[in-house]
Amino acid sequence: MTRRRKASVAPGRPSRRGVTLADLHALAVSFPGVEEGPCYGTPGFRVRGKFLGRLWEDGDVLVLRTDFDTQEMLLAADPETFFLTDHYRGYPAVLIRLRSVRADELSRLFEAAWRDRAPKKLVARLDRTRGEAGR
Repeated sequence: MTRRRKASVAPGRPSRRGVTLADLHALAVSFPGVEEGPCYGTPGFRVRGKFLGRLWEDGDVLVLRTDFDTQEMLLAADPETFFLTDHYRGYPAVLIRLRSVRADELSRLFEAAWRDRAPKKLVARLDRTRGEAGR
């Protein structure tokens, strides 16, 4: 009889893949100033009117604002999760399959998009809040 070992997960390294629409919504609105509203007929997220991301019509793909260096790195590292279509080539965004992205990775990417687009006062407010929570 062969005994199976349980897969081990490195401490501090979540193994869960896949983000639900509810997870995405909760993540997005956790950042100061983020508003959800229609964007090309699907749910989208903006901070003070500046585009952060939007869902595709299929509800499984998120278009997320990013810089070109991060875009290139993500496309090379995990093409099953991160991709582009011709429409988005040359645009600072990446397409993300919600069913395969890790929740912690999406959180990090969303925060980077938010920090890039949010007014400095909102960024400072989040940093102060996090600093006080760590005390």
